Amino acid sequence: MNTEQQQFLLLSRGQWDKNSDKAEIEAAIEKFYAWYEANLETGVFKPGSRLTTDVALVTRDGIRTDGPFAEGKEVIGGYWIIVAESLAAAAAIASKNPVLAHGLNFEIRPLESERGSAYRHTNETPAA
Repeated sequence: MNTEQQQFLLLSRGQWDKNSDKAEIEAAIEKFYAWYEANLETGVFKPGSRLTTDVALVTRDGIRTDGPFAEGKEVIGGYWIIVAESLAAAAAIASKNPVLAHGLNFEIRPLESERGSAYRHTNETPAA
């Protein structure tokens, strides 16, 4: 069994379910912060943050600030770092997030410690 701890980026995606009552969402948010702070105290989480709605897109063609640039289901609302033994363990931790019931979902990705390289397959490598 791999007991070495790894770090995983948790991206909060999506938008609140239109059918959820605002009071229900607010209660889930309060539960989230209690859950988050408990995980910070035990070292399961490292600090992360919510993101504002301001955005800039920087490409080789210049800078654009006239977003939004993503569909609602692709909106990233915040990020956190999970410390766990595996991707499956990180996903199990995230599955306990109280806001899941109200339309948000989470993308979890292992943090890559190696430097990027044009000679190694990475996220940036074009599909064949």
